[in-house]
Amino acid sequence: MSSDLAVAHTGLDFTAWPDADAARYRSAGYWAGHTLGAVLADSARRHADRTALVDTMREWTYRQLDQDADRLAAGLSAHGIERGDRVVVQLPNVGEFVVLCFALFRIGAVPVLAQPAHREHEITQLAAQSEAVAHVVADQHGVFDYRAMSERVAAACPSVRTTIVHGVPGAHVALAELPRAAVSQAGPAASDIALLQLSGGSTAVPKLIPRTHDDYAYNARAGLGACPLGPDDVYLAALPVAHNFTLCAPGVLGALTVGATVVLSPSPSVDSVFPLIERHGVTVTAVVPPVALRWLDAASDTTFDLTSLRVLQVGGARLKPAVARRVGPLLGCALQQVFGMAEGLICYTGLDDANELIVGTQGTPMSPADEIRVVDDEDWPVPDGTPGHLLTRGPYTIRGYYRADEHNRRAFTPDGFYRTGDVVRRLASGHLIVVDRAKDIVNRGGEKVACEEIEEILGDHPLIHSVTVIGLPDELLGERLCAFVIPRDSLTKAELVKFLRARGVATYKIPDHVEFIEEFPLTAVGKVDKKVLRLRAVNEGSNDCHDR
Repeated sequence: MSSDLAVAHTGLDFTAWPDADAARYRSAGYWAGHTLGAVLADSARRHADRTALVDTMREWTYRQLDQDADRLAAGLSAHGIERGDRVVVQLPNVGEFVVLCFALFRIGAVPVLAQPAHREHEITQLAAQSEAVAHVVADQHGVFDYRAMSERVAAACPSVRTTIVHGVPGAHVALAELPRAAVSQAGPAASDIALLQLSGGSTAVPKLIPRTHDDYAYNARAGLGACPLGPDDVYLAALPVAHNFTLCAPGVLGALTVGATVVLSPSPSVDSVFPLIERHGVTVTAVVPPVALRWLDAASDTTFDLTSLRVLQVGGARLKPAVARRVGPLLGCALQQVFGMAEGLICYTGLDDANELIVGTQGTPMSPADEIRVVDDEDWPVPDGTPGHLLTRGPYTIRGYYRADEHNRRAFTPDGFYRTGDVVRRLASGHLIVVDRAKDIVNRGGEKVACEEIEEILGDHPLIHSVTVIGLPDELLGERLCAFVIPRDSLTKAELVKFLRARGVATYKIPDHVEFIEEFPLTAVGKVDKKVLRLRAVNEGSNDCHDR
């Protein structure tokens, strides 16, 4: 029987850990009973005058960050946001993201962490699933106006009663103008949901991942065991800060736990990042393989001083060994491969591992309490070295998605192991090598795209009879999206792309290649044979990407 502690505190519907497991994790010290708001408060007491956070506009000491989080928590409460309320947070890499999240943690409200790249299609789904009461956005990022999008989201989702804007608010509430007077508040319990993250799974509608204060704080601490940081370290958030990799592996939260400095980069581009590494003496950062490749290509003739860099973490997709071998010679730092998921399990290569393990594997689970099974299609264990489906459970791996009982019955075993959808080989040393994905998703530069989602949207086009979407190998991105379309009438790639954009689909989900065909190859049971389509596309060199 599952514990109802979190449900009792907040009324939120999620599958908690069984009582026996929860007691075991607390007894072993994995769950320390600390809320994320308390983690920052503790660091502020120990490192009050050290620099905690830097973005392109300003800096915060630990004392200032802690006080700003308290004052914003009061302002949000005065605006009617209460414990248990869900708030869609969609901000770029700005300091206000960190302040806002800790303010919500202090109240016991739950940030739903969206990405700046998401558009109306995704945000409307997230707001509806979570029954969010507010949407926090930047006024603009690049050329995109988030205020207008948020108005459309609110019109479609009656629960969204407020848009809060970082920047020029227009007709909405300005984040900077919320009251900042400190008040005492009853905070959450450590067993409450702290935040909701997005799954990269294969379903058309992204699932929400409930992370509690206890398990997420442990996630950060365990990450620090694999990638040690101290008060003299400087962590650069180069990827979007709402990503689990950037936020908690050990990431921003891990750095703030130990008194290190967090620097937020507006983008992972060489032009943004290399000057920041030199200016702030960055020691640790994390990227996906396509970004790592661009950095390596630029490092050989850069004039910026990158010698402070101690560790480059690479995750989100498998890093090719040939690229991995270039990190040390070109960047002068250690490589750490990171393999994990927002649902929980994170693996790291050790900084003192043999080079062949660092280059050729995706590491070992970071917690001694991580339980791993590698199984065949019938859930029977396979020998080490044999590819199999990766199943896992542990003190920071969820036991169920938020409000998704039917999906949970497929995604979890009866005894609580999460079916990751990854196919891996486990070495005798415990290191995992990611071989493939069992789920029908495309990993495009570290961004997970569910093929079913794009198929469903395109299936509504009046000139499309049927469509199937697959992933194709790509040297830079790892995979790119390819849509095979059986049209009802004359249709062009440009019209298809225009349709997707009109539906508010994020740019990274728009197919890189579109091929019009007369019929799909079928398997023996009558399903579309995506393996045949993939082979056909590769053999024909389908690489005429449209103008994104």
